[in-house]
Formats: sequence, structure tokens, C-alpha cells
Amino acid sequence: MSAQATNPAQQHENYTPEQQAVIKKLFTRLILFLFILFVFSFLDRINIGFAALTMGEDIGIDATAFGIAMTLFYVTYLIGGIPSNVILSIIGARKWIAIIMVAWGFASTATMFAQGPTSLYIIRMLVGITEAGFLPGILLYLTYWFPSFFRARANALFIVAMPFTAAIGSAVSGYLLQMDGIWGLTGWQWLFLLEGFPAVILGVFVWIYLVDSPDKATWLTDKEKETLKDMIEKDKLTLVQPEGHKSYVALQHESKWKGVFTMPVILYTISYFCLCNSLSASNVWTPQIIKSVAGPDTSNAIIGILAGIPHLVTIGLMLIWGRSSDRMQERKVHTILPYIIAMSGWVMCAVMASANMQYIGIIIATAGSFTAMVLFWTTPDQCISDSARAVAIAVINSVGNIGSGIGPLVIGVLYDKTGSFESGLIYVSVLLVIGSILLIFIPMGRSRPRATP
Repeated sequence: MSAQATNPAQQHENYTPEQQAVIKKLFTRLILFLFILFVFSFLDRINIGFAALTMGEDIGIDATAFGIAMTLFYVTYLIGGIPSNVILSIIGARKWIAIIMVAWGFASTATMFAQGPTSLYIIRMLVGITEAGFLPGILLYLTYWFPSFFRARANALFIVAMPFTAAIGSAVSGYLLQMDGIWGLTGWQWLFLLEGFPAVILGVFVWIYLVDSPDKATWLTDKEKETLKDMIEKDKLTLVQPEGHKSYVALQHESKWKGVFTMPVILYTISYFCLCNSLSASNVWTPQIIKSVAGPDTSNAIIGILAGIPHLVTIGLMLIWGRSSDRMQERKVHTILPYIIAMSGWVMCAVMASANMQYIGIIIATAGSFTAMVLFWTTPDQCISDSARAVAIAVINSVGNIGSGIGPLVIGVLYDKTGSFESGLIYVSVLLVIGSILLIFIPMGRSRPRATP
């Protein structure tokens, strides 16, 4: 009789109570702290979108100039990502994440001193190069701690910081802009000061709190360390790849650079480029899209609240979808569907005449984009050798984030030329379709073999 597959929802039961206890300890000790770090990382990336509501008039820059500033941010983000991950793999996450957090905290705070396009460009480039190593570094760091069976939930609870920050940060940023004139500072200057400097303080805490790998964790017992090491090693060796694709053991014989320049890594990179255009549209332009829909007389505080609601919906979808993917041990469909959902949302926002339907489109697009990101990062390490992992993940993130740089510029230029966001949102929608098609051709293995009777 041929082997029969078990219900994937029952696979969690294959882990012993001791193994599950170790994973629970990791979630409690690591994910909450990393979540807080990512909140301020993401806040320092997107707060310029809210500052733009009043900053442009004060220092004399238009939508195109803001688009250029975001593009230059991602140019330096691209330059810094790969060397940053290489340095992290050499000196360890604790030291390197602490260093870059302090650096980007000072750089982000310095945005309050921008006097015109040139100074804004220079400062945002500094923010980009200092922040470049954080997200790919943490994504690499999580692969050291969590078996792939639990990766979607770990990613979701970490990456949920993005919509959480956008939701809370939207409301907070809207009110910070009302502080105009206090102590001689404009509202947008208060925004950069109060949202940028906390990263400096958190960088110090990273140096004290974080450890580089499970074997150095004093808060794990020797038995827990052995249990976790055994889980991760077995997880690698039992990974089931689609027929015709390399196993984990075969991958280890590849050289570092050969492991980076493979077709799966190239497809992941292009697909992530397509997704990043959508993410940047949501992160940067949502306040101004909402203002164009709600009307010019809508207060910044109300816009902040309206911009936060889509992200509250997103948080729920991310957690539910990540858990569903882990329980079913299915990655490909769970990754592609959010791309399609995001695309349909942007199309609604672009073509619907009703302001209410346009706003619903923003909610759908935001939820789809961030949920796609959670599932996207559960699988790249499965087709990369250990020696190439740090560089390959940085390549996917950094090169893919060219989309985050190009997207705001394209949308800003199209808006200045047409007076509408419609063309820019159609551009984003087309890229999401392309990205979803490319995902079909990427091998995404099952993280554990199904049990046989």
C-alpha cells in the first residue's frame, strides 16, 4: 500500500511537549522584543509620508521631490543591505543591530533639520544606508532560531509590526502635526524628533538584551539548547522539495556565490520587487490618497485615523493567514493569493467612482500586500545553502526593495502629470500580477515530510 498523507493540521502534534515548550519560550523571549524594534524601524521609514502633508509647503518641495527623496532612500538601502548582512554574520546580530539602530535613529531625527530638496535628499540617503541591514538581518536571525514549521507565525508576529506601526503611527503622526509652533518647531519637526530618537535608546537595549544564537542564550537550559538544535537540524534534513529540485544536503555542496545566483533566488528577487512597489504605495502615499478621496478640507488628525484603519484589518489577516499556512504546511498558494488580493484592492481604488469603494480598495490592497510579505519570507532559505544564506537573503531584500524606491517616484511623477493617483495604482497592480505569476515557478518545499502509517 502506498503511503498516505496525514492531515497537515495534525503535524504540530509530531513535536513533543518539550519541543513545543522551547518554541513557546522563543516566541515569548525574542519575538516581542524584535517586534518593538521593528515598530521604530518601520516608523522611521514611513513617517515622511505624513510629514509630507505640511512639510512640502514649508520647505518648498512637491510630490515629485518627495518621490525622489524616497527613491534615494532605497538607493542607499540597496547599497547597504548586502554588506550589512555580511558584517552581521561575522560580528553577530547583537552588536551589529545595536550599532545600526543608533545610527539610523540619529539620521532619522536629523530629518527635522531639512531646509529644502537637497538637504532632504542627503538626510534620507543617510537613513537608508544606516537602516538597510535591519530587516534582512532580523530575517536571517530568525532562521537561526525557528524551524521552518513555525516560521510563518514567527514572521507574522514580527512583521505585524509594519501594519501595527502604520495604524498607530498614522494616528500619532496626525496629532504630532498639530504641535506646530510649540518651542518654535513645526509639527513635522516634532514628528521626526519624537519618532526618530527612540531608536537610539533601543539600540543600547539591543546590545544588552539580544544574543547571537541559541548556543549563547543563558536563558535556555543546556537541554533546551540541544532540543532546539536537534529540531533545526532535522528540519533541514527532512525538507521535502518538489521533484527535480535540490535537497538540503545537495545545496550544501554549492559555493557561496553559486548559491546566491540561482534561478529561485532571481525569481524571488523579481517577485519581491513587484511586491515592494505595492508596499511602498501603501506606506508612503496612503495619507495623500485618502486626502484626495476625503477632500482637501479633511483635517490631518482625521486622515491619520482613516489611514490607520486599513492596517488594523491587516493585522488580523496576517496572523490568521500565517497560522493557516503553518497548520496546512502549504506556502505557494498562501503566498500568491495575497498578491492577487492586493492587486484587486488597488484596481478598486483606481477605477471606482465612489469614495467609500475607493477607501475599501485601500483596505484590501494594504491587507493583501503585508500578508503577502509574511508568507514570502517563509521559504527563500529552503533553496539556499547555509553558506550563501546571509548574502542571498540580503540580495532578495535589497534588490527587491528597488521597487520601494522606484514606486514612490513613479506614482509621484504620474500624480504631478495627471492630478490623479489612478495611473500610479494601475502600475502597481500590473506588477503584482507579474509577481504572482513568477511565484508559480519557484520551488517551495514542505518543511516536514508527512507521516506514513
